Amino acid sequence: MSDEIMTALAQYVAAEILRQPSRLIGADEPLLTSGLIDSFHLVDLGMFVEDKFGVRIDDAELNASTFDTLSQLAALIRARQ
Repeated sequence: MSDEIMTALAQYVAAEILRQPSRLIGADEPLLTSGLIDSFHLVDLGMFVEDKFGVRIDDAELNASTFDTLSQLAALIRARQ
């Protein structure tokens, strides 16, 4: 995962949400549908994305079709930058 966006997302999820900073999260590992993160953490992740990358995330986008994998999320960020 050499992409800066994906790396930042993976580090945030591992350290801040899962509290397992050394955990590696794959680009296509399901976050929501697997139960790895819950709806409360989804809001935190959305706020992190807005602050870190300067993009706007609509509340309706906080769902598994947009935020289920780091790849999906990184694609959304790139499209909005």
